[in-house]
Amino acid sequence: MVMPFDALADVSDDALLVLFANGDADAARALNVRLTPRAFAQAMRMLRDRAEAEDVAQEAMLRLWRIAPEWRQGEAKVTTWLYRVVANLSTDRLRRRRTVDLDTVPEPEDGTASVTETMQERSRMAALTAALECLPERQRQAVVLRHIEGLGNPEIAQIMDISTEAVESLTARGKRALTAELAGRREELGYSDG
Repeated sequence: MVMPFDALADVSDDALLVLFANGDADAARALNVRLTPRAFAQAMRMLRDRAEAEDVAQEAMLRLWRIAPEWRQGEAKVTTWLYRVVANLSTDRLRRRRTVDLDTVPEPEDGTASVTETMQERSRMAALTAALECLPERQRQAVVLRHIEGLGNPEIAQIMDISTEAVESLTARGKRALTAELAGRREELGYSDG
């Protein structure tokens, strides 16, 4: 019997993974719809390449399916595990390519904003991307997970396999470096002090 898709909306990620491991295809679909966009978004932010981000998200989800039978509920959050796998896969790809040409990074598309707003947002994103590129890899990863993904420090610590204090230090140093890098461009980027 196929369950209505919204019947699984309130079921936790852990429970869905256990249901999948026991052969529940509806649980697999629900978990896939819930987690694949998150995995893709994190990979996209780290890699800034759609095709590579799709590959990383797909590989991370395949690894999740493979570990499902051994999953022990309560030991870690499924999302924490997934973010860590995506971060590791993305880092491996970044190490292989070593440099990123910012001119090859596709600009985000926004069909609802005016031309001026779109141009302003593109300038801001390009400035942020360039500023993030100036950060050491671990600082960049911590800043993205904290301030773009919105994760808490304990979850970031698990993903990066470091202490919470190290996360706080990395994000604080990264934020200071970004502020210094972008300080002289406030007016150019459309931020007024008033």
